[in-house]
Amino acid sequence: MITNKDYFAQLPKEIKQGFSELNIGYHLRKANITKLSGYSCLTVFKLIFLLVFQYKNWFRAFMSKRSQDLPGKDTVYRFLNTPTYHWRKFLLSLSSEMIRLLQPLTSKDRVTAFVIDDSVFSRNRSKSVELLAKVFDHSTHQYLKGFQMLTLGWTDSFTFIPVDFALLSSPKKENRLQEINTNIDKRTSGYKRRQEALKSKPDVASALLDHALEKGIIADYVLMDSWFTQAPLIEKITNKGLFVIGLVKQLKQRYVYNGERFTLNQLYKLAKPHMGKKDIRGSVYATLDNGIPVKILFVRNRN
Repeated sequence: MITNKDYFAQLPKEIKQGFSELNIGYHLRKANITKLSGYSCLTVFKLIFLLVFQYKNWFRAFMSKRSQDLPGKDTVYRFLNTPTYHWRKFLLSLSSEMIRLLQPLTSKDRVTAFVIDDSVFSRNRSKSVELLAKVFDHSTHQYLKGFQMLTLGWTDSFTFIPVDFALLSSPKKENRLQEINTNIDKRTSGYKRRQEALKSKPDVASALLDHALEKGIIADYVLMDSWFTQAPLIEKITNKGLFVIGLVKQLKQRYVYNGERFTLNQLYKLAKPHMGKKDIRGSVYATLDNGIPVKILFVRNRN
């Protein structure tokens, strides 16, 4: 016979040691994720964490033989939906702790970078989710119900650590299927998250970098795909003291070379070839319209 408390303490040995080394309870309290009575937040957090590795959802967990040892469904959903809990602060605090532990294990010469990317968070079966919107999926070229999930990660070329994220709705009101719940307290972190979901991707991407830098997480470069590699966002990032490496696609954007403005196709004809490197077709130094110097590297795309 075991008690409820012992049941939750039965983490696998490796995961239990990780919880202890990373001070998960401390980071939860630091982010104001606490309760006055009942199951502690750390206990509920452990339960949610274990469900991922057991490949179960809440329905399967409550239908299992040990359902009587679990906290009530209301307890769990209140824990996940409480707007005063500062989950962003928790993730940033935990990520900075992990990066601090990793740095002594790697060479000082290793290049580090922030990685910015977005993907579609589909909620096609949902109807009443706050700020649910019609979003365009670039991989399937179709509109879906859901959100755009913007993520920021940190890498040392070997390890990847998630740092921050934001779920974005559509800035256009006609594309939103639901609006913000009017009953939510406007002073809470939850309301600030909802306000953030209505902003544009470049503005939120810049804000995510600010959050990481304020937490003391630093990197040499910012890696982005072609959607983000545009002059306004590049200027914001370079003003933070970071360098940008990004994919570029042919748009109306022009580059200044020898005092004249050129498209990418025109610059390709002027690029100096790289001898002995098959996949690198050439490179050229140019300047963006806002005066930022760039090096454009033309690479063969075998796909």
